[in-house]
Amino acid sequence: MARLGSRWGQFVENLVEPAVLQLFQARGIGVQETYRRMKSKRPAAPMEIDIFAVDDDVAVAIEVKSRLSRRDVEEFLDKLQRFKQSFIHFQDYRLYGAVAGIEIDEDVDRYAYQQGLFVIRQSGEAVEIANDANFQPTAW
Repeated sequence: MARLGSRWGQFVENLVEPAVLQLFQARGIGVQETYRRMKSKRPAAPMEIDIFAVDDDVAVAIEVKSRLSRRDVEEFLDKLQRFKQSFIHFQDYRLYGAVAGIEIDEDVDRYAYQQGLFVIRQSGEAVEIANDANFQPTAW
């Protein structure tokens, strides 16, 4: 069962990652590169970021779940608070956060939005950013 869960997670990452650059560029965030499963082993703040999109001085860290819960959002917010301790070469970057899920628990998308996170959801055979045009993301 654990292998099945891991493969499902990889499937969701495979759905989200190819769209990331276009989605954020359309929102005025000019990311040009993506990385998957970016890891830091720094003792003070070890962490893994599922998908990381970056350019000159801006980056987006994306947490991907097959089913996104409020707890997932809260844990990711904690990661964002510690991110620059884990990845010190991004100290001067404007960092945004996004959560993605195929299935999103009730009101979790609204909670993530209120916390300043982008929400990426499935739309037909593709994915989209669910946040409205007036959304102002939090920069960490």
